[in-house]
Amino acid sequence: MRYNKGMEKSDLTAASATENQAEIAALKARVSELEVLVKYYEEQFRISKHRQYEASSEKSEYDLAQLSIFNEAELFADINVAEPELVEVEKHYRKRTRLTTDKLPENLPVEIVEHDLPECERICPECGGPLHVMGRDSWDELVIVPAQVKVRKHVRLVYTCRECEKDEYGVPIVKAAVSEPVIKGSFASPEAIAHIMTQKFVMGSPLYRQEKELQQNGIQLSRQTMSNWLIRATEDWLELVYEALHEMLCNHGVLHADETTLQVLREPGKTAQSKSYMWLYRTSGDAVQPIVLYDYQPDRRSKRPAAFLKDFKGYLHTDGYEGYHSLRSEITVVGCWAHVRRKFDESLKALPERDRESSNALRGKRYCDHLFELEREFSSLAPEERYVKRLAQSKPVLEEFFEWAVSLNAAPKTGIGIAVHYALSQRKYLEHYLLDGRLEISNNRAERSIKPFVVDRKNFLFANTPREAKASAVMFSLIETAKENGLNPFEYLVYILKNAPNWNIRDNPDALNLLMPDSARRSICATATSRTPA
Repeated sequence: MRYNKGMEKSDLTAASATENQAEIAALKARVSELEVLVKYYEEQFRISKHRQYEASSEKSEYDLAQLSIFNEAELFADINVAEPELVEVEKHYRKRTRLTTDKLPENLPVEIVEHDLPECERICPECGGPLHVMGRDSWDELVIVPAQVKVRKHVRLVYTCRECEKDEYGVPIVKAAVSEPVIKGSFASPEAIAHIMTQKFVMGSPLYRQEKELQQNGIQLSRQTMSNWLIRATEDWLELVYEALHEMLCNHGVLHADETTLQVLREPGKTAQSKSYMWLYRTSGDAVQPIVLYDYQPDRRSKRPAAFLKDFKGYLHTDGYEGYHSLRSEITVVGCWAHVRRKFDESLKALPERDRESSNALRGKRYCDHLFELEREFSSLAPEERYVKRLAQSKPVLEEFFEWAVSLNAAPKTGIGIAVHYALSQRKYLEHYLLDGRLEISNNRAERSIKPFVVDRKNFLFANTPREAKASAVMFSLIETAKENGLNPFEYLVYILKNAPNWNIRDNPDALNLLMPDSARRSICATATSRTPA
């Protein structure tokens, strides 16, 4: 500050004090900002540490089953009632047995190996008389034989007429009827293609591993040939079944959707490191015949689900991704309370242990736990009864939760702030599960269905081309749909690849319907029954 002769000393002192107060206020504001930032970084550090070193399960000692703000036993307990008298029970010991869930199917073939004494040893060691069979000891062993590989040689008999052969022309030639191959001009069989598919998409064994395994058995079958078989069989036959399942899927009133990333190396206009996406759509718990379909797309834009669901009208369970919120008005998006609970759970784990018990993060998590507990109670009810129960019991809890969330005014760059903001921004969609008793409180059904692809992706890592990625989506769809319907994926794929080339499924809808999971199950079971020896 420049000193002017006309300025009084008191004026200078007041001006300096004002400047100092402004500087102090600015520094205090800066310190407050830095404290919030440090707290945020500490929370992120604890979350990162938890993800790296601790279990990924969201269950904890703070769950509703262990300790709850909605504990009715504590709420309605009568302190005037005397405690029951305790009676000491005499100690006793119980023989421990190993509990196991291992179980062998009853229809496995049984090989009987009988161990007998040689005839010369069937003599009593005491009196020298003949021995007779008193009883039999028996035990079972599970025998596993590695995959057997063989060549199926087709020999077709060709007939002609001896009498007509005497003439110079007009000799008829009659050939025995044969089934159409799955790939013309190839030595691929339905069983071989189905085996390669299930090894890759069920067992997570990439083609290069399968190539090495076959080489150990003396079979030189390159991964390029196997890849060509899978793509050709998918494009010729499996895509037709996929499209029929897609049409059936869109006729349902309740669906689930989710998406995950996929790397495609040779995608036009994109680098090999860029992200593509595998979208998932599936039926809900009310479906008699579950359907799980994957859809490969080069990006995550909202037009992708809009195109896939262009014929769908009803409820769609999703996570909080905004791309679903711009769908047509005929589609009602239903939010996921599991994601809300996860946000509060992460916020809780980001806090020091000493602060968790009285935290807002724990309170928010317990609100979610209470809603899930009510859903478990309603799980056995019919949709109509569940709808009434939700309005009577779940809706008040839900409304109380949002009133509490609004009253917090939590700082946005904190764990609790992120959780509260997510819940409030999704409120419209989170309340929609109360609209219909068929709806579910979460989108966990879709997350469980997309997990097998995520696990297998760790093994095959990427797709080489968009064509391969699209074929992978079709194959994975039929495999997961088979599993959801209680079908063996290998048997279902063999059933399709054997019959599709011979049933004219492109022009005959009735024949195509016979390849749907429900029809296939009956046919496969009937075939297995006929082969079982009496």
